[in-house]
Amino acid sequence: MMSRDGITALSPAAGLVPALELPVDLSIVGAPVDDVALAAITELYREIMPDGGAILDVMSSWIGHLPPEIDYRKVVGIGVDACILAENPFLDEWRVQDLNQNPVLPFGDSEFDGAAICGAIQHLTRPAELIREVGRVLRPGAPLIVTFSQRCVATKAIACWCLLDDAAQLCLVARHFVEAGNWTDIRCVDRTPPGGGEPLYAVIALSRGTSFSGSDD
Repeated sequence: MMSRDGITALSPAAGLVPALELPVDLSIVGAPVDDVALAAITELYREIMPDGGAILDVMSSWIGHLPPEIDYRKVVGIGVDACILAENPFLDEWRVQDLNQNPVLPFGDSEFDGAAICGAIQHLTRPAELIREVGRVLRPGAPLIVTFSQRCVATKAIACWCLLDDAAQLCLVARHFVEAGNWTDIRCVDRTPPGGGEPLYAVIALSRGTSFSGSDD
């Protein structure tokens, strides 16, 4: 580890195309959105991420979207490029890992109080496995916020993502949470800024930790 001091609920759709495609290059993640959409992401984090908590930025890049005025206990990023991660001013620590090759997170159970995947869910080839792992490293009841927009580098995304409209993409992401099995209160949210800003969507859920659907725990 390196260190440096309007809600719409949708039911996950069945029978969607699985996210199993050709290898995806994770060296470019975080599809760009405009400044208004970036501000909307920050506001969403402000509303949901716990003040003073430990936050995990999954598939992190050179830019962060956490509210700068909030003092988090620590912010940890995980991504594929150490140089890019080092440029992110929000990160206190980071780890380098290709989450398509190995979705097992190098953290202990219940280590974090909140997590985010921003503009990168469409690049994952094993999304349910990774989301299950995020649930494990979050304390029970802690949120994961997955945000995405219509902007997408088609050659970097899983093939089925580019074939879906906005509603189907929301349902696909929600289905990943269901398949992961350790999430509750799954919500699909349209956070598109008013006045014609870049479309912005989120799927938000609360971790059940290591308690899985259908288990006796």
